[in-house]
Amino acid sequence: MPQRFKPDGVLRINLWSGPRNVSTALMYSFAQRTDTRVVDEPLYAHDLRVSGADHPGRDDVLAWQDSNGARVVERVILGPCEKPVVFFKQMAHHLVELDRGFMAHTANVILTRDPGEMLPSLAQNLATPTLADTGYRAQCELYDQLVALGQEPPVLEAREILLDPRGVLTQLCARLGLRFQERMLKWKPGPRPEDGCWAKHWYANVHTSTGFQTYKKKQAPFPRRLGPLLKECKPYYERLAALALKAEAAR
Repeated sequence: MPQRFKPDGVLRINLWSGPRNVSTALMYSFAQRTDTRVVDEPLYAHDLRVSGADHPGRDDVLAWQDSNGARVVERVILGPCEKPVVFFKQMAHHLVELDRGFMAHTANVILTRDPGEMLPSLAQNLATPTLADTGYRAQCELYDQLVALGQEPPVLEAREILLDPRGVLTQLCARLGLRFQERMLKWKPGPRPEDGCWAKHWYANVHTSTGFQTYKKKQAPFPRRLGPLLKECKPYYERLAALALKAEAAR
């Protein structure tokens, strides 16, 4: 995949995810690399300010993080980095009212998850989630924009990662021009210093983990009230899932 670099030669990786995914686990995974610094959702406060979304801990996020998206792009995403690789865990729906030209200077990865499994989890934190909250449409629009920039963004699917973390991460690293490091598969339980202040609302499960959890299909019945939203999400998810890197173990 052709990469875009700033003159300093740093590889800047944006992981564009939806909520309630394995995005935090992927951030913890890349944090184990010897050559990588990780940054947790640098555009979250920008999104909350622009969208007005009422998320858990909204006031804390706005007080803790710079809410000027353009300034965050300049100073954080494209700013100085002491390591050769920097990994940004991002939410696709945070790209609101923001010039996306910076993505020509970054490697971009899209992470999706079956909405049948994601939506019940999201509804535990957001009482009435919307299509915008899920990020599916935003991810598909972003994919098309990245292709128009001449990029071939890798697409990840949560189930495929959990089925074969080593295989999928090896493929991802190859697409990014990196060597896979075995240390990416394990980490110490508990919070990381890079966690955003929102971790207490969203990261309880990953804080008990020491690696990627084994995939288990949800057994609980799908909530009927989320049926219309599921129908909205499916076409976007199915398009992305068809492009996703596959678990070697499932081949």
